[in-house]
Formats: sequence, structure tokens, C-alpha cells
Amino acid sequence: MCNKQNSLKYLDLFAGAGGLSEGFIRAGFEPVAHVESDPAACFTLRTRMAWHWLKSKGCEAHYVNYLKGNISRSALYELVMEPHIRSVINAEIGEPALPAIFQKVDGLLGNSKLDLIIGGPPCQAYSVVGRSRDSNRMKGDKRNYLYIYYAEFLKRYKPSYFVFENVTGLMSARDEDGNLYFDAMRNLFREAGYETEFMTLSSEDYGVLQRRKRIILVGKRGKLTGFYPYPEKWNPGVRVKEVFSDLPALAAGQGAAGPCRTKAYHGTWLYEAGIRNDDLPVTWHQARPNTEQDLEIYRIVVDLWNSRKARLDYNALPDRLKTHRHRDSFLDRFKVVASDLPHSHTVVAHIAKDGHYYIHPDISQNRSITPREAARLQTFPDDYYFESINDSATGRTPAFRQIGNAVPVLMAEKIAKKLREVW
Repeated sequence: MCNKQNSLKYLDLFAGAGGLSEGFIRAGFEPVAHVESDPAACFTLRTRMAWHWLKSKGCEAHYVNYLKGNISRSALYELVMEPHIRSVINAEIGEPALPAIFQKVDGLLGNSKLDLIIGGPPCQAYSVVGRSRDSNRMKGDKRNYLYIYYAEFLKRYKPSYFVFENVTGLMSARDEDGNLYFDAMRNLFREAGYETEFMTLSSEDYGVLQRRKRIILVGKRGKLTGFYPYPEKWNPGVRVKEVFSDLPALAAGQGAAGPCRTKAYHGTWLYEAGIRNDDLPVTWHQARPNTEQDLEIYRIVVDLWNSRKARLDYNALPDRLKTHRHRDSFLDRFKVVASDLPHSHTVVAHIAKDGHYYIHPDISQNRSITPREAARLQTFPDDYYFESINDSATGRTPAFRQIGNAVPVLMAEKIAKKLREVW
């Protein structure tokens, strides 16, 4: 067993917006570096590292000033010790970038030992939906082989453990020769010196009001087995309406990325899940504009749910309302976040493209859910700010993409706490 007073240092690969990392920070682990290719997500991570450092120094007021728009992002970063900002490495993990990434991580580690590596490569190549929508079923996609570079980090830093997460489609994804990627990566990790054990975990078993399944593969250095850190389950006994209950009502196109005033909250889940913080502003409660066609479909979808508790098959819409070209798969693209259920559907990153995937259950708010509502379903704390940069591909903020790709923070925290116990 480790000395629980000692800080266990970790490296987060393919970090995204930091959902997995935030859970490990909550459980007492210390991040050495995050490596992420998306520039917007890197700014989100830097801002989060700034928050954690300012909080540790009792300087939360500076962060509040930033959220209120009183100081710039660069001014916020100047208030923080430089290594904490530099610890976020914006790089695409692959052969060309490895030497530079190693050099930066080495510099941040100094004479310390790296105890843990966490993270999982982008899921699109392993996703069942992704394969079904790609003409080559993702074969030959370079993202299929990013686990090879993950192993290079294991060989270099030799952490005691690693935690590798990905979508359940990883279990069935095969290469051009019909071999399972999952078998290949476990064999490679064994060659690197690690035994691995895995489980399919579903977020609603751990207090998250969202059904989201993930393969959580844990590796331990050496040849011993029986080490899997089964996280403690939690059923809070609340409904999805708890996520939205204190957020102000919005119509399509209303709200702002900046602070909003919340309503009184009389429950406990938002506090127990680590989401609500009464001392800090709530941001990103902003509903995207919707066309009249979208709003008409939303009304049909909500009426169908309210009358029959049924979800819409896209092909059942009147022809004049069907504009999507792909009509042979993913036919439940319009979904209701039903307030009376114990969990929602998986929050997806695709909302970054068109916003058609979730509709607020209150018909007076006939709109897509906001980034803050999506973030709460992912159990990101309300003080988590998702940075925005100009997105030349879509012209829209990448906030939804960051949120939808993340591991729910609460589930990550449950995994991390159990890992500390079995260390």
C-alpha cells in the first residue's frame, strides 16, 4: 500500500477537456502533464489548471473575475505559476511528435517518478456508429493504432499502473486481417511489462444521471493479477430533472457563454455529485439558435414522448422535414432528455455539428440542450469553463465536442478513489 499522504503523479494522454483527469484530481492524484491535440481543449485544460492552482492559494476571486469577463484569459494565466500552464501540451501523439513530448514531460517531472498514466485514444475508429458510417469501416484509419504510442509512454516512464478507457466498440473492432485491436493492444501492453484487466462500466451505476458505457482497462506493472479497482456503485435515487432544476428557462437562441443567475436549489444531488458551487458563477447556459424546421421536429418528438413514451424514428418524419442524407443508421438522432427518468441517453459530441440530438423536456423550452446542461449530465462541476476558439470547420464553438467526448467526472472519480485503495 502507498502512503496516502504522498501525492501520486500522473500523465494524461489524449486528455480532451479533462473529464477523466478531473476525477483523478478529486481523488487526490496530481497531474504532471496533459497531452491533447485539440487547441480549444488545451485552453480548457489550461484554464482548469489555473483554477486548481488559484484555489490552492486561496485566490478564487481572480477566477471569478475571469468568468465575469473582467480580466482576459492571458491575464488569468499570468497570475498562475508558469509550469502549471506549460503542463498542457498541445500535440498530436504520433511518431514525429514523441521526442518533443517526452522532452516536455521529462522537464515537468524533474526528479520525480511518474506513478500513473491515464487516458484513451479518440474513439471514432473503434465506435460501432463510426464504423457503420465509414465506407471503409475505419480500416486503415491511423487512429486505430494510437495505442502503439501509448505503449511507448509505458516503456519510457514505467508507471505502477495505467488506466485506459474507450468505447465498447473497441471489443469488436478488427484490423484489415480480421484481428481484434483489443487483443493486439493487450498483448502489446504485456510486452511492455503490464498485466491488464478490464470491465465495461456504465456511468449510471456511479451516480451519473446518464447512461454511458465505457471499457475501462487497467494495467499493473509486473505479472500479478486480481488487482482490478472495482469502483463503488451509487444510486442517488433522483431523476434527470435534477440536472435542470435550478437553471433559468431559455428559448432557442437565448443565454450566453458568460455567467447566468441560477434559481434556488432544494435538492442534494448537485452538491453530492460535486457539480454545484454556490460561490462561483455558472457559465455556458446558452441555447443554440434553431430553425423553424428544427423546432417543428422538436415539437413532434416531445409530443411523441409525452403521449407514448416513444422515441422518434427519423424516417417516420414527413418527407418535407427530412434533410439528413444518412437514413439507414443512427435513426434516433432526435432524442428527448426526459425529466422523469433516472438517466438520459449518452451525451454525444455530434451536437457540435448540428445540435439535433437532445431536446429539453419542458415544451416551453423547445430547443437543444445547452453546453452547461450537457456538462452537468457529464457531471462536470459548474465552475468548469470550456474555452472557445474560432472553429474554421464549423464556425461554431467546440464546447459541445469537448463535453461529449469526455468521461463523466463522477465515474472517473469513483475509479480513481478505488485505485488509490488497491495501490
